[in-house]
Amino acid sequence: MPVFVVGSPRSGTTLLYDMLLSAGGFAVYPGESNIFNLLAPRFGSLARRHNRERMWGVWLGSKLCRASGIDPRRIEAKILSDCRNAGDFLRTIMEEVARSQNALRWAGNTPEEILHIPIIKATIPDALVIHIIRDGRDVALSLAQRRFLRPFPWKDRESLFGAGLYWEWIVGKGRKYGRHLGSDYMEVRFEQLVAEPRDTLARLSSFLDHELDYDRIQQVAFGSVGTPNTSFRAELAATFDPVGRWRKRFSPDQLVGLERLIGKTLADLSYPLVTARSKTLRMSGMRHCYRVFFEAKLWSKNSKLIRPVRRELTSRQVDEIVMVDEHLTASAARRLQPTA
Repeated sequence: MPVFVVGSPRSGTTLLYDMLLSAGGFAVYPGESNIFNLLAPRFGSLARRHNRERMWGVWLGSKLCRASGIDPRRIEAKILSDCRNAGDFLRTIMEEVARSQNALRWAGNTPEEILHIPIIKATIPDALVIHIIRDGRDVALSLAQRRFLRPFPWKDRESLFGAGLYWEWIVGKGRKYGRHLGSDYMEVRFEQLVAEPRDTLARLSSFLDHELDYDRIQQVAFGSVGTPNTSFRAELAATFDPVGRWRKRFSPDQLVGLERLIGKTLADLSYPLVTARSKTLRMSGMRHCYRVFFEAKLWSKNSKLIRPVRRELTSRQVDEIVMVDEHLTASAARRLQPTA
């Protein structure tokens, strides 16, 4: 069964994904596939061969293909004749990656695919979804540091408050979708993964029906397991602790403001607040505006009405957006698989 590791960006999805790869048995794809959230929305219905051909051509010319380590000629005929949706497209690619590495199964690590859980489950019915959740104050701090979010058109960069509101919105969407998945959905707290890795991995092992041995994971230490994927690189030279970083880095005004905005969600998720939470008209208006903005962006990305007037993505544009490690060779990936 395929596994999708999703959540708000900067919540620890990469760490958990790299733990799965370090455990062995999973095909190694060194990055984010970006099929559901980036490519598929740009090419219309893949039930039409013309659209499949265009999307396949862009994927072939991008580092998404180069990072896969496969010979695309082996699956081209199947992609062009049989794929009818994004799930078919991704499954065909990842099953070939798994075959080429002698892996038992495959997993995906594109955090914002959390916004596409319904279509993922509709097109890959046996998919399992792991939603990793992290304290929104730490996420907001990291998102603002990395300039990850596209702000309102009139802003140069997104603020700490906007980043916090994005965390609240995307986590809420993911949990709402997850409630409809039953036993195919599991939530994992980043803080527990860091503080109690053996217990957390044991629960995940049962969910996935796949052994996640902590000692092997630490020995292999693939990717961010060995070198943290952090927005705060200077901390790597000192004692690295990604939990509760906001306590040292927020000003009093920032903390008060952010907890006023997202405090209810933090409390609902059992993250203790440290300030008195009180609503203001300004904060309520800001929260409403951002949620409308986020929903509008998601609607426009998937809307059939907008799609005809959107420019097609080129392979070069894809390469400017996606994050993959092209330097991991297929032979190195195969060495991560356990031997009999």
